[in-house]
Amino acid sequence: MRGGMGNMQNMMKQMQKMQKKMAQAQEELGEKRIEGTAGGGMVTVIVSGHKQVLEVNIKEEVVDPEDIEMLQDLVLAATNDALKKAEDLTNDTMGQFTKGMNLPGMF
Repeated sequence: MRGGMGNMQNMMKQMQKMQKKMAQAQEELGEKRIEGTAGGGMVTVIVSGHKQVLEVNIKEEVVDPEDIEMLQDLVLAATNDALKKAEDLTNDTMGQFTKGMNLPGMF
């Protein structure tokens, strides 16, 4: 039964290697800048891959004191657009680690 032990150690090594890669991928995600826009680029929101809002840019021609609601809607839409893209990027990036690995309770 000696073969079984070596196998187990090997699997542990693989897991550790994968965890390192996953941590690295997470870190890289944090450095990514994802742009969401609304109103044809009138409002741009930039988020990191960790879904933190980094920047909000609003073109002055969209600022109408009479219609603050529209501006709020555009900021909201641009933010949600950016966050959705960040979510997709995270799923793509982290998904490669879980593909082909049938590990219950990993995520």
